[in-house]
Amino acid sequence: MSVSDGRWRAETLGHCLDKAAKRLTAAGIDSARLDARLLAARALGWDAGQVVARPDHTLTPEQGRILDALFGRREAREPMSIILGCVEFWSLDFTVTPDVLAPRPDSETLVEAVLAHVEDKDSTPTIVDFGTGSGCLLLALLHELSNARGVGVDISEAAIAVAEGNAQRLHLDGRARFQVSDWDAQVEGQFDLVIANPPYIAESDFLDIAPEVARFEPRLALSGGMDGLDCYRALAPALNRRLASQGRAFVEIGADQAETVADVLGNAGLVVKTVHQDLAGRSRVIEAGLGDS
Repeated sequence: MSVSDGRWRAETLGHCLDKAAKRLTAAGIDSARLDARLLAARALGWDAGQVVARPDHTLTPEQGRILDALFGRREAREPMSIILGCVEFWSLDFTVTPDVLAPRPDSETLVEAVLAHVEDKDSTPTIVDFGTGSGCLLLALLHELSNARGVGVDISEAAIAVAEGNAQRLHLDGRARFQVSDWDAQVEGQFDLVIANPPYIAESDFLDIAPEVARFEPRLALSGGMDGLDCYRALAPALNRRLASQGRAFVEIGADQAETVADVLGNAGLVVKTVHQDLAGRSRVIEAGLGDS
């Protein structure tokens, strides 16, 4: 930016974005140009279309300082979701903080799988979401199933606060409640639908994940132990206890985990019904039930 030596030199938005894109590209960010535009929109209070349409806008000194700070954060590989404070999931806007994982597009596979299972969209299923984080999975389902009710569970009090805030902003707090619990330790009753996106990154894989994840997202929500399966081992008995007799469980899995997670679920008395693929053709969600249900 042109703020060196404390002196401001007038600069157009287009020139600023060109320089920012080069900075972000050099930092290893593939979406450098898009990220620069989104950050500019935030700094200027514009929408993305205005940023594209007004490259000749002359930045004020204050705008320049704000943009420089935002670009610096992204250059350090801080996730866009945390910088902007929100992310879109299932066409809904979710607030995110460093206390929760940013919702991923791959996780929409779980929402799609549940909706495919629920034939009557006017039915009244009960849902429990283990490891709810931002609440994105539960709230996306409640948005689609207008008579459903659910509870989101997380061991993190900070995550529960984020999820409660998202429920309020989406006007779903009347049908969603959230509670702190270590899996189902504080949960009562059984549910028609049990959903979960548990931590599944093996310790050896942390060296290979993107800096945005490794440096900035909560390790508690990422680490699945030495082999990536610790949370599935803890979750599987909870699924068995909390599934209604004709209920269904939908569990997100990591790459190449379909067989091993299916074995863990089977050892807990669950029967795998199908494995759902994401848009890239990877096994992403296991659907399971009790016995012949």
